[in-house]
Amino acid sequence: MELKISLVTAAPLQASAEVLVLGIPSGLPFKKALAPLTKALGSALAKALKRSEFSGKKGQLCDVPVHSGSAKASRVALVGLGEPTALDGAEFRRLGARAARFARSINATTLAVGTSEVEFDGAEGLLAQGIVLGAYRFEHYRTGERVSKFPLEKAFVVTSRRSDSALKLQVADGQRIADAICLARDLVNLAPNDLYPEALADYAQKVCTERKESGLSCTVIKHAQLKQRGMNLIDAVGRGSRKPPVLIHMKYRPPGSKNEVLPKLGFVGKGLTFDTGGICIKAAPGMEEMKGDMGGAANVVALMAALAVTQPRAEVHGIIASAENMPDGDAYRPGDIFKSYQGKTVEIINTDAEGRLVLADALHYAVEQGVEVILDNATLTGACIVALGPTVSGYFSNRDELATRLGAAAGRAGEAMWHLPLVEDLREMLKSDWADLKHVGDRWGGAITAALFLREFVGETPWIHVDVAGPSMANKAYDVYAKGGTGHGVLTFLQLIDDLVKNGVSKPVAAG
Repeated sequence: MELKISLVTAAPLQASAEVLVLGIPSGLPFKKALAPLTKALGSALAKALKRSEFSGKKGQLCDVPVHSGSAKASRVALVGLGEPTALDGAEFRRLGARAARFARSINATTLAVGTSEVEFDGAEGLLAQGIVLGAYRFEHYRTGERVSKFPLEKAFVVTSRRSDSALKLQVADGQRIADAICLARDLVNLAPNDLYPEALADYAQKVCTERKESGLSCTVIKHAQLKQRGMNLIDAVGRGSRKPPVLIHMKYRPPGSKNEVLPKLGFVGKGLTFDTGGICIKAAPGMEEMKGDMGGAANVVALMAALAVTQPRAEVHGIIASAENMPDGDAYRPGDIFKSYQGKTVEIINTDAEGRLVLADALHYAVEQGVEVILDNATLTGACIVALGPTVSGYFSNRDELATRLGAAAGRAGEAMWHLPLVEDLREMLKSDWADLKHVGDRWGGAITAALFLREFVGETPWIHVDVAGPSMANKAYDVYAKGGTGHGVLTFLQLIDDLVKNGVSKPVAAG
């Protein structure tokens, strides 16, 4: 059942829902925020606050029992927001997500979420985003008793502001943006027998067809065309599978902008719908998670769907190189040498380092589209997880200013990302005795050498590489993310596009 989110103007305790979740600040506004609750809930609130040592600190939760008639909700939960002066938009998104999870944990089907003594421009839309992201469940393959019996059906964003059409649209758009992010989660969570390269292409085309009036279109370059064009690295990775590789080109341009000069931006995603490692086959334990090796591609699909909602004044190209890496009599081998789409020859060292190969051809294809900035994102290296852990993405750039802008965008989005260096000394590891490049260096600095390899295929175009190998999938729910596919990165990319449109795409000096 589809979740319906509505905006209501009311005192929070008057909201008609089974569960009410209120964000409460710490510091000076704390007692004032609790005043109406104290009047309605009396000693039950005082006891609950004392038991949980609740003071409004960020992340605290206080579950308050509700006596009959004291509030319309049968359960009230208070969530600490921290100091109001330090609040940012991401905290409201987290509040919505935590509220939805709390409602789910007690099998509530209706939820109201609001804040007390806190005002933030755009809070209502952010709460709606968080509710959708926190309520997300992937039940595509569940049947019978495994299907949720009490899904969250209705949610109300409670506001003290006047409910006008603009505020209602903010909530509706917030839900639509979060629904787009959930597309990435669905794609990562789908089984690899259902999601293979051509199926991913069909999915992307469907997303664009449904949003054609909002400026989306899609072109698919199939296997025979890939080979004709000379995209030999994508072909090499996919040739061992009976499911042929494809290149997917999604495009967004705002309706009515035919003759308008717009910034041209490129977002590239790695789409390995399953990665066995090829001839350099992976160990069996954990290989089932390799259905998620298309997390970067999933993010691109979700981003393009979200752009249909946000409607930025930009031309955005979403490019996905998709393949299935399998061992077979026709699979590529260590020692093979292929000419890339750009023209450089590449010696294959390890067939389990396939992602950078498909990205290399896709990056040059993005350059051909004349984009002014390229951002690629990929579940690329285990080395990045070793360096930063499972909840942080690492990013690299050939432009210092662009890296700074991405870091700021991630901060506004509330997504954990860390700037890593392109260490020039490690470029020596990619020198081949037989070809222009090896695609893998030594063990040390693996995330860096992967980024250095990708840099070879963007020329002078300002470029960012985001390694989402850690946070693309989660083994448990946290923050606004669900177990399984997370869509980590999409919110940051939306913020970056907003920045590039508002402040211009500059031509900064190369990274030091």
